[in-house]
Amino acid sequence: MQETFQKIAQSKMFGNFITVIIVIAGAIVGLETEESIVLRFGDILHIFDKIILAIFIAEVVIKIGAQGKKPWNYFKDGWNIFDFSIVVAALMPFGGSSVAVLRLFRLLRVLRLVTAIPKLQLLVNALLKSIPSMGYVSVLLMLLFYVYAVAGVIFFSKNDPVYFGDIGASLITLFRIVTLEGWSEILYIEMRGCASFGYDDMKELCTHSQAQPIIAVIYFVSYILVGTMVLLNLFIGVIMNGMEEAKEETDELNAQELSNEDKKAHDLIKELKTKLHDAQELMSKIERSTKIK
Repeated sequence: MQETFQKIAQSKMFGNFITVIIVIAGAIVGLETEESIVLRFGDILHIFDKIILAIFIAEVVIKIGAQGKKPWNYFKDGWNIFDFSIVVAALMPFGGSSVAVLRLFRLLRVLRLVTAIPKLQLLVNALLKSIPSMGYVSVLLMLLFYVYAVAGVIFFSKNDPVYFGDIGASLITLFRIVTLEGWSEILYIEMRGCASFGYDDMKELCTHSQAQPIIAVIYFVSYILVGTMVLLNLFIGVIMNGMEEAKEETDELNAQELSNEDKKAHDLIKELKTKLHDAQELMSKIERSTKIK
């Protein structure tokens, strides 16, 4: 039975079948957001959902059965724990106001594509490995935000109370600028003064118009260069480094699996040689006994 489960679990056809089922499950969750479709085909979608859940349960049973007398080995893989958690969550008796929670867990089935496609697993592992380094880059980015936010309030708060009136508004403005969303409009307000640009619909807020073209250009250009070009590239570099580490780990695991298979093959060949030697000795004994007769 264990060998049968192992053959099924390791089968490429089985993996492709589960991938298709995950995609169908995600499509069904999306269809259920349309009330007109639910009114017409709600019962059919419900039946399909039950079938999909049964398939996922069968998948878990097969993978646990493939471990033989050590079923706990199934839970040594984090991706298996993720799959198991989604299946268990779908079996919990949600009702009433908790229906939205059940739908959310069903939506998480789409994320199982990560477990079904090895390349996606590599990407997620790379992101997880990058989290510690990304934390330090984030701290550096927050320091940059804070320094420029305070400087923005000092330089532009009187001229532009909407975007730089206080440190909170300044931080939000800087976050907008780092995404390169409409930053040129804010730049022109500081360069020309609020009385000349940007405050046409809220002139009552423009009480101290002050044009600062040189300071504004230096402030915005330096912030965009450092914040967008340098720090965001640091994030990319950290993720790429994590990708290399995750790839190396995957290669090591594959090499280990190959070495284990080679060891099994070596042991099998050794056992066959032993049995062949025993068979030859038995044949020799039979021939000697025949000659004596």
